[in-house]
Amino acid sequence: MTMVSRLPGAQTHHWDWQLEGSCRTVGGEVFFRPAHEGRAEAREREEAAKRVCGGCPVRLECRRHALATREPYGVWGGLTEDERRVLLVRRGAGADVTSTAA
Repeated sequence: MTMVSRLPGAQTHHWDWQLEGSCRTVGGEVFFRPAHEGRAEAREREEAAKRVCGGCPVRLECRRHALATREPYGVWGGLTEDERRVLLVRRGAGADVTSTAA
């Protein structure tokens, strides 16, 4: 039988930054693409998400998380799926992917 008291506790400190995210007061539909969204609607939604991310106190932590985990969906840290994909390709060339440029 496993001694549960000997198991390590939850590592919540890795995720605590999420509690400070500006996105917590906005619906997920702003950050994630619905199934049948057109290009114009996608651009509008992504720009709205980026506005939320723009003033977020944990934007860089969020961006780092999305890049480190290769998050495939949504706007994270002010970057779209396509923007993250480009940065990950550049990462292979030694680029700084945590820049605040986007």
